[in-house]
Amino acid sequence: MKIIAIDTTTPALALGIADGKKEYGCDIRLGMKHSMLLVPFIERAVARAGVALKDVDYYACGIGPGSFTGVRVGLSTIKGLCWALSKPIIGIPSLDSIARNVPEQYGDAPIVPVCDAKRGLVYAALYKRKGNTYVRKSGYMLVLPQELVRKVDKSAIFTGDAAHMYRDIFMQGAKNARFLDKDYWYPTSHALLAAVTEKLRKGKKDDLFKLNPMYLYPKE
Repeated sequence: MKIIAIDTTTPALALGIADGKKEYGCDIRLGMKHSMLLVPFIERAVARAGVALKDVDYYACGIGPGSFTGVRVGLSTIKGLCWALSKPIIGIPSLDSIARNVPEQYGDAPIVPVCDAKRGLVYAALYKRKGNTYVRKSGYMLVLPQELVRKVDKSAIFTGDAAHMYRDIFMQGAKNARFLDKDYWYPTSHALLAAVTEKLRKGKKDDLFKLNPMYLYPKE
């Protein structure tokens, strides 16, 4: 089974290719250059992996929440490939991928990926690891940091760029919380491919015409 998966919802590009038991990954900070560099990176990655686009079985994409422009760039690119090549699409919420960055050494401690949503707000969700799976224990939230800290366990593992920004607030409510460094803040190719593989194992796919970005912000 061949999979190509991307996430462009943050300043980092996660681009993963799975070909049977082999996995190829590219994780690089592009800032605001996703629209210019995404397609060239995909072309370079498939060439190095020796995978033809027409032979890929599934295309997957991070759907947010995150950068509005980044979400649109990634999803429109993958949708275009799926449409042109008649391939199925898999959407992965970006917070799901970030939660998977937490190393196994933390056991079953509660996991809280939290990302900067601007305007003093954060995107977040609550997770728990059960063996090799990650179970989401809340909805996807757009909240104030002060509201989020009232919902989390005192020994939670925080990751994501907003964990650093609002660390003092989170520490006030979660006295025993631990915070991962910047290497774990954004979706990675390995975590993204793992999320896609788990979703496929459960027999879940998405509709090309119904899969939409996850913005969370109300329409204005």
